[in-house]
Amino acid sequence: MNETLSLMLAGVAGVFLGVLFFGGLWWTVQKGSSSKWSALWFFGSLLIRTGVVLSGFYLIGHGHWVRLLLCLPGFILARLAVTRVTGASSKPESPEHEASHAP
Repeated sequence: MNETLSLMLAGVAGVFLGVLFFGGLWWTVQKGSSSKWSALWFFGSLLIRTGVVLSGFYLIGHGHWVRLLLCLPGFILARLAVTRVTGASSKPESPEHEASHAP
């Protein structure tokens, strides 16, 4: 029974890590796109988000590959949830809506 609880917590932790990662990405895009130092925002956020998620996966796995295997779907599920909540779309805009960069 203790192992079942441990595996369930690994899935929940994957969701938590995913929300941190993809929620942080959304927040970075919001702040970085209007900032004077947007490259610093994006690079710093990438380092922090990746470091937190890799550390989390390392601590969750703790030498058990099954925990990592259950953590990953939670991480992916969080991506879908954050995308839905923030209203972001993974579909590219149609060509008539894109800005023209050529004269």
